[in-house]
Amino acid sequence: MVKGFEDLECWKACRAVRLFVAREVVPQLPQEERYRLGDQMLRAARSATANVAEGYGRFHYLDNAKFCSNARGSCYEVLDHLIAAHDEELIPQDLITRGREMTTTAVRLLNGYMNYLRRSHSQ
Repeated sequence: MVKGFEDLECWKACRAVRLFVAREVVPQLPQEERYRLGDQMLRAARSATANVAEGYGRFHYLDNAKFCSNARGSCYEVLDHLIAAHDEELIPQDLITRGREMTTTAVRLLNGYMNYLRRSHSQ
């Protein structure tokens, strides 16, 4: 049973992305890129969890779905930053592979939650 946004599987997946970026990706970046690319990547990852939380607190299901859509966009932004970091040879292949898997999982769960919100409202 969901008691709060922290119980949502989509929030947990977005949190895993945020922790991955903060603990495993950013520390591997060169010092000057930690404040450029690393900061952007971390902001996007933080935005994903924050949007799920904010949407959960909204009264109307469409508001909730809109914030989840924003979270989905933030996950794709994280993935794009990971691709850029790999293209610029700042992170190894295994990090982008893991990051892609994690963002894909988060997006899949966000899509499922948004579908659930729409279905439960239409019944």
